[in-house]
Amino acid sequence: MNAPHTSVDSLRAVLDGLLDGMSSRQAAQSVERLIGHYRGRTPTNAPVLRDRADVAAYAAYRMPATYEAVCSALAAFADTLPEGWAPEGHVDIGGGTGAAAWAVAATWSGARPVTVLDWSEPALALGREIAADHPVLSSATWRRARVGPALTLPPVDLVTVSYVLGELTEADRAAAIDVAAGAAQSVVVIEPGTPEGYGRVIEARRRLVDAGFRVAAPCPHSGACPIVPGTDWCHFAARVSRSSLHRQVKGGSLPYEDEKFSYVAATRLPATPAASRVVRHPQIRKGQVLLDLCDPDGTLHKSTVTKRNGTLYRAARDTRWGAPWPPPGE
Repeated sequence: MNAPHTSVDSLRAVLDGLLDGMSSRQAAQSVERLIGHYRGRTPTNAPVLRDRADVAAYAAYRMPATYEAVCSALAAFADTLPEGWAPEGHVDIGGGTGAAAWAVAATWSGARPVTVLDWSEPALALGREIAADHPVLSSATWRRARVGPALTLPPVDLVTVSYVLGELTEADRAAAIDVAAGAAQSVVVIEPGTPEGYGRVIEARRRLVDAGFRVAAPCPHSGACPIVPGTDWCHFAARVSRSSLHRQVKGGSLPYEDEKFSYVAATRLPATPAASRVVRHPQIRKGQVLLDLCDPDGTLHKSTVTKRNGTLYRAARDTRWGAPWPPPGE
């Protein structure tokens, strides 16, 4: 497996200049409208990305963050799989400009058939354009398709469904997951790390488990989520360098922001989920680290690791939100 993020610099390089010729006001207006869709407030039965201006704004503003979130989810999934496994084919449902396709290519080396499906022809056109020099994605298929009950897929190793369920009607969301489950050996679903996004992931998770899949990540079990609905939601974070457009739209001086996301990776492969998963930022205090964990028995619990735990304490000080616990080898 490649280290995730190996192609983030090349992705950012091809995104440079996409907004040339577009006024800052036009770019900001497109971004603000897209943010509403991204947060899951406006499900629709029409394409969200309507024209070149929308697509350029989306790619410049959202694509790096989507890429980093998908890389994080795929890395956690890859850690559960047999050593040396890599997908021999990948389909990205609702892939837009191809962020998930870039992330899969960064996670697993080697050429493979790749198909990106989306309803928006402008998004597909730009995705094809920015992938023209990519060693794997230059030969990808970018196909216009309505995501819904009429969608069909051939058998494939991996299907990703990232940041698209919030744009769909409830019936089309269900159809997208069911179609993926019927075609793929493994399905990875990523949504914004909001209560609404988490809700869509949990529903996708339920449908995948009902279809015979086993949850590989982030959960260390395939049972019901132990979080009481309405009290909290499961999500993680990926660090993203802020672009000039981010700074223009959002203000602020930090060179980065944390992209919050929820996800599920489910598979028919012989995966080995984490023993437990760190589901909150570890709290480091004098001589101890407090960890919030999701456990293989389907419960949540708090664990205190102290200096008396020796190497495990040092590992706890270095662990992060979203990591498996204990670390492999401990």
